[in-house]
Amino acid sequence: MRRALAALPAIPAAVMGVLIAQVLRTAHRSDLPSFPNQDPSGTFGHPDLPPLRIATLGDSSITAPGVEDLDNTWVRRIAIALSDAYRVELISVAVGGAKARDVIEGQLSEAVRLAPDIAIVAVGANDAIRTASAERYRTELRRIVSDLEKAGGAVVILGVGDLGSIPRLPPMLRPVLTRQAARFNDAARAVAAEFRFAIKVPTSGPISTAFWEDPGLFAGDQFHVGDEGHGIFAAQALPAVRAALAITRER
Repeated sequence: MRRALAALPAIPAAVMGVLIAQVLRTAHRSDLPSFPNQDPSGTFGHPDLPPLRIATLGDSSITAPGVEDLDNTWVRRIAIALSDAYRVELISVAVGGAKARDVIEGQLSEAVRLAPDIAIVAVGANDAIRTASAERYRTELRRIVSDLEKAGGAVVILGVGDLGSIPRLPPMLRPVLTRQAARFNDAARAVAAEFRFAIKVPTSGPISTAFWEDPGLFAGDQFHVGDEGHGIFAAQALPAVRAALAITRER
């Protein structure tokens, strides 16, 4: 299996295109439910506490289709965790299905205008599914982080988790998406390392194992992450957000 995965970057573009088409068809199965995207924006904490503005950009990792209680979304869990010390204003400009280019064209300017203390960027999964160019993703993510950092706050990058763990995928496609996701997550990690005020959330290792071992972490569509899965996201991301908060308070 490891030898097969190592050979995946050499897959011809035409073959990769066929695999991607199969993934996209899998994402629209009529025998499973379809969920709408949601807006996790909200305000948390006592009005007398110091203000903290968090802006979120990206894809359905933020808009959380299939999550039954918005307070269970990972970004709200983080906002609630910080609300004992801050009046947290959580503003989402994310759009389900977005790729990095979509964030640049449709979300970035609004997020910059908000001048958040912390910006959370969760994009890359759709890029990994739809294209083999991790380098293009890296270039676009670098643009996103650069503009957000110049806006004055810190940037938290989620990156790309192990897409092969998605139970809705046919078994033959899962190792392909595992390898593809790792390439894009490496690109996100490299971008974070380029910027002084950017932090990458760990999305491999134990978190990957958890999603492989427990399909119940996914929503009823077996494609998006469900309530309990968002709890794992929050546990992984909260330390990075706290570190970003320390950084932004020093600027």
